[in-house]
Amino acid sequence: MSIISMILVVLVAFLAGMEGILDEFQFHQPLVACTLIGLVTGNLEAGVILGGTLQMIALGWANIGAAVAPDAALASVASAIILVLGGQGVDGVATAIAVAVPLAVAGLFLTMVVRTLSVVYVHQMDAAAEKGNFFGVELWHIIAVITQGLRIAIPAAALLMIPTETVSNLLNSMPAWLTDGMSIGGGMVVAVGYALVINMMATAEVWPFFAIGFCLAAVSELTLIALGAIALALAFIYMNLSEKGGGSGNGGGGGNVGDPLDDILNDY
Repeated sequence: MSIISMILVVLVAFLAGMEGILDEFQFHQPLVACTLIGLVTGNLEAGVILGGTLQMIALGWANIGAAVAPDAALASVASAIILVLGGQGVDGVATAIAVAVPLAVAGLFLTMVVRTLSVVYVHQMDAAAEKGNFFGVELWHIIAVITQGLRIAIPAAALLMIPTETVSNLLNSMPAWLTDGMSIGGGMVVAVGYALVINMMATAEVWPFFAIGFCLAAVSELTLIALGAIALALAFIYMNLSEKGGGSGNGGGGGNVGDPLDDILNDY
């Protein structure tokens, strides 16, 4: 990997770390981070496939109360770097996915370290605010965000220091039973992540659309673009029916049961 590529990878990692808190440009999402690393290293196809697969896993990760979700940014960046250094291209995606999940859990330690440091930053901001020092408050905000970026950039730089031959030899030396098992396990994790998303979204209004999409994907030869267009059309239809159902239910008096589709059917 060239020096320019390494610098760009660290830059992507830095942006991914910051976006894990900012959520403005979504650089921390696996699909974005892996694709960008694949782009700057000349492995775009493998990066897109890895990012898309990891995205299905990360969809089920969410911070709930005091429970912190695995670090999607670190998992994306580290697995993409390992994929590139391994030199296996698309064939190494399954192994990279299997490595990503433990890395995501390990990244929680770095998250705890950074959040502990954030307590110090908050006290410094309070001290600056008491003095009316607006520049000091802004400066500590910037330092806090930079620390989040370094949380991912430093491990990424450390991985880049590992010789490519070492990573490639390690991956190639894995026995078939281990690589096949990691591939199967990675596929199962993707299914579990998608199931978690479905469980969170499962409502009486959404299940019919899920069934329609499942049937269209299973029995047709439509491309993902065609399925996406159909899903977008169904979403617009549902939004239009929801607006009409809400308006008719409020005006009609007794028939509104809280389900827009049911309200419309009751009107007929």
